[in-house]
Amino acid sequence: MEIDRFIKPQIIADLKQHKKIVLLYGPRQSGKTTLSKQIIREMDLKTLMINADQSKYIDVLSSRNLGKLRSLVEGYELLFIDEGQRIPEIGINLKILHDEIPELKTLVTGSSSFLLSGRVSESLAGRKKVFTLLPISMQELARFNNSFALNDQMEERLIFGSYPEVVTTVNNADKEYYLRDISSSLIFKDILELEMIKYPLKIRDLLKLLAYQVGSQVSLHELGIKLGVNRETVERYLFLLEQSFVIFKLPAFSHNPRKEITKSQKYYFYDTGIRNILIDNMKYLGDRNDAGALWENFIIAERQKYLVFNQKNVNCFFWRTFSGTEIDYVEEYKGEYFAYEIKSGKLKTRIPVSWSGEYGSNYLNINKDNYQEFIM
Repeated sequence: MEIDRFIKPQIIADLKQHKKIVLLYGPRQSGKTTLSKQIIREMDLKTLMINADQSKYIDVLSSRNLGKLRSLVEGYELLFIDEGQRIPEIGINLKILHDEIPELKTLVTGSSSFLLSGRVSESLAGRKKVFTLLPISMQELARFNNSFALNDQMEERLIFGSYPEVVTTVNNADKEYYLRDISSSLIFKDILELEMIKYPLKIRDLLKLLAYQVGSQVSLHELGIKLGVNRETVERYLFLLEQSFVIFKLPAFSHNPRKEITKSQKYYFYDTGIRNILIDNMKYLGDRNDAGALWENFIIAERQKYLVFNQKNVNCFFWRTFSGTEIDYVEEYKGEYFAYEIKSGKLKTRIPVSWSGEYGSNYLNINKDNYQEFIM
């Protein structure tokens, strides 16, 4: 089954305008190559498809030689480079192609190491359009599933997550095998491409600690003690995991540091299947003691996918006072604040007076009856 990704029409529209190089980032196995091939088919242009593992292309695309570059792309309308981070000097060479052969359309996929390359960002300043592809969202599944079907699949998404191969695989044992593969070799390969890591196994230990603390405030000091590393190392590993699209952070929201927690954060996983396989718990909800935290992670992660795929510029937080009053999730958009309490049950909570008195009355309970509206 081939899943139609939400950002495909946006990428095609940008390529047709051919004013900028299109860069497609995302975690490994999120479907970047598959999506790119769909786009190439639909655009129906004469395309040069390059796998960055092939040395004959690497030599030319890292040459800074216009003559070599021109001979490579001559006669083609679209250049597609898969896993562009593997090519040295790719940024400056894409710049040469863009400036000297402006009629050539260019689509490049890359991992987070490509995204973080200062050379790429500097070379392509003003010349690139960036898209991010995360694991499949419920919004994308809704294109060929009605509301009832989505509800029916929801527990499976909570347990096994939404990587494309997981979604299209029927056998649960095969899904677990695939998730173990991603959570080990693929995650570490991406991070090790970013920089040399002194204690690579500590990263997996850190992920396990975060998996057990989903929905709770995280102390970097305590993480460092448990891992046997200093705070700076913890901060660096967390940054790499965020940039590799494994986890994302919700900082504390506060305009009143006397009453509200300011220097704290929570971490969530972009994919709940990865989170569950890390702690070796693939049980269904009725047999779990972390169902509430898992539901919260799922909803907030799906909301993040919605914001990323729809290119909405929203600031996201959690909120808590020193007295213990808390709101799970807060968005700041165009100067307005929107607060959400996320519960797996139908029990509704009231908006805290300490919140409404300061930030307004935009408040909603998110549960299994109305979650589809929120994440789609």
